[in-house]
Amino acid sequence: MSGIYLHIPFCKKACHYCNFHFSTTGDYKNEMVEAIKNELRQRKHEASLPVETIYFGGGTPSMLSSMAISELIATIRSQFNISTNPEITLEANPDDLTSSYLAGLKNAGVNRLSIGVQSFHDKELTLMNRAHSGKQAIQSVVLAQEFFNNVSLDLLFGTPHTTFSDWKRNLDTALTLDVPHISSYALTLEPKTALEHFVKKGVVSLLDENDVEEQFLYLVDTLTANDYEHYELSSFGKAGYHSKNNTAYWKGKPYLGIGPSAHGFDGAQRYWNISNNAAYIKKIETGELPQTVEKLSVVDKFNEAIMIGLRASWGVSLGQMEQDLGKQYRKHLEQQAQRFIDEKLLHIEANSLKTTRKGAFLADGISADLFLIDLLGAKP
Repeated sequence: MSGIYLHIPFCKKACHYCNFHFSTTGDYKNEMVEAIKNELRQRKHEASLPVETIYFGGGTPSMLSSMAISELIATIRSQFNISTNPEITLEANPDDLTSSYLAGLKNAGVNRLSIGVQSFHDKELTLMNRAHSGKQAIQSVVLAQEFFNNVSLDLLFGTPHTTFSDWKRNLDTALTLDVPHISSYALTLEPKTALEHFVKKGVVSLLDENDVEEQFLYLVDTLTANDYEHYELSSFGKAGYHSKNNTAYWKGKPYLGIGPSAHGFDGAQRYWNISNNAAYIKKIETGELPQTVEKLSVVDKFNEAIMIGLRASWGVSLGQMEQDLGKQYRKHLEQQAQRFIDEKLLHIEANSLKTTRKGAFLADGISADLFLIDLLGAKP
């Protein structure tokens, strides 16, 4: 086993672009913490290797008290074989961070903080329906650095009405803060979100794709010029500060997904918990794991290898694909990838298929074009 992911399904308010599972009522926090602890106990038998990473995601994990976080970490330590120095990450919103709270997190064992800044501009934060201001964002990062050396911040680009100049100022501010890791994502229009409603009503217009690509390429060029390694499509870390948790996901290592809506992988199959807080708590109380399980076919593994590999700096290992899936799958991939190689969007380096600088922005679309629906008959 490589890691444990815990989904904390609470938020102060709903961001207009987000379709993750969460509740804004804050009801049943204590019951949820107890349910998550019980799920950890029920699933301790699933761990065969030392736990190297623990990741609190959401939702907004920083809505839990530092005492609750401490209890969850203590439960993990009591039930699982933990490596000597695990990476323990907690996602936090700027408006939740105070000196006392940060001290509590550090005492609980958290050693990496991921701060959901998204933007340093108030006009963008208002459009996103975020709970913090640009000033709070800066203050929270500065304060967090008094307690943690390993701090990451999230930034969104390609947001409506955001000019190239706006984006440049966002990155300039981030560089001034000198954090060792930055995660940056293009805004995507997700179904059943407020943003989708605004776009359909004509209240908000999305940026032209060429403008979004310009912001992405500036992001890559600016951060790599400032000693950040672009090791995954949305991830930039200085040497020694890559996310161990996320890297494990991208390399196909198994991990436990704990909490409502959490996804997990055991090496052969994927599963996900029910996305309903009350139903999750009730099932855990009765000793039932609220999971849906999907065993991966060879075709599934082929598609995942492409989707994950093209997002990562190491690419899709052609030798590994041949070893794991068979020579015909490698041959098929090489044949289908040739047109993207001809278009200078992909290239082969060290026997791995990788995106070029321009191709990186299109990685998800290229992956979809390379996906295999079937090969030589029905799914194995």
